[in-house]
Amino acid sequence: MSQQYRTRPLGSDQPLSERYDTALLDLDGVVYAGGHAIGHAVESLQAARDGGMHLAYVTNNALRTPDAVAGHLTELGVPAEPSDVITSAQAVARLMADQLPAGAKVLVVGGEGLRVALRERGLVPVESADDDPAAVAQGFGGPDLPWGRFAEAAYAITRGAVWFASNTDLTIPGARGIAPGNGAAVEVVRIATGAEPQVAGKPLPPMHRETVLRTGAERPLVVGDRLDTDIEGAFNGGVDSLLVLTGVTDAAQLIAAEPKYRPTYVDRDLRGLLTTQPEVSEEDGVFRCGGWTAVVRGEALALEGGGEPVDGLRALCGAAWTHAGEGACELDAEKAVAELRL
Repeated sequence: MSQQYRTRPLGSDQPLSERYDTALLDLDGVVYAGGHAIGHAVESLQAARDGGMHLAYVTNNALRTPDAVAGHLTELGVPAEPSDVITSAQAVARLMADQLPAGAKVLVVGGEGLRVALRERGLVPVESADDDPAAVAQGFGGPDLPWGRFAEAAYAITRGAVWFASNTDLTIPGARGIAPGNGAAVEVVRIATGAEPQVAGKPLPPMHRETVLRTGAERPLVVGDRLDTDIEGAFNGGVDSLLVLTGVTDAAQLIAAEPKYRPTYVDRDLRGLLTTQPEVSEEDGVFRCGGWTAVVRGEALALEGGGEPVDGLRALCGAAWTHAGEGACELDAEKAVAELRL
């Protein structure tokens, strides 16, 4: 950013798929939810790829292997190779391999994606604290992960094993709604042990490092649905970001965002990759985007006009972020957001 903190979403006179060479796409809540493609995702990604944009899929979900993720994407109509997929399992495995001797035993609390990533780094997955593991690796294990796995992790950690977590997302979007994520499971082990894990996933540097090493992107655009992983990760990495409103983040949360959670661009879904982005202009404290104007009045945000609802949200972000400065906006935005019907 050229300024200390972002005060409005930026515009672009080029489609984002032309301005950036690589899209670093989150999966859950962006491309699919609960195993099914999100509306407009498949055709938008196909068009972006056909236009020359490299697509890389960057996920904090450590459950599945890159081969499985690539196969699922291909089934949905988005052809992908395993090398196009970067997972938090890969990031945490590299982090662990940098600290542990080759051949070290690692107690796994998670799925096959984590086991495969550990083996690729020369580490040996084990299943019991009685196997004398040097470390514990915890990643999302799906809804059927046995409760006893948390007990094994607690036993190993209290005996001196070093604890690593692929990510700490508290929730994960699914076909039926929002479910507990790996971060919720990490809290279970934290409560039992009083320990703190080393974390690799978004928004932390190990995940950004893994992504850059594997993609070679020169002009990357992070595309995500979460402020506290995708957008903050882009902020920490010093790269631009696009927030899509198909997953966890809603309009009110976006308006309230503090600087590290403010995306470069905002759009309804992945069709935003294929279009230009409108400017948010300001004059005398009034913010305009498309047919909408937004302004701070007293302790609330006021919105007037009509047209594309996301333009109204962009205008509201300009008014709210400018008012909040370096903090989070605490103005009442409920009425203004309700008018948009996003």
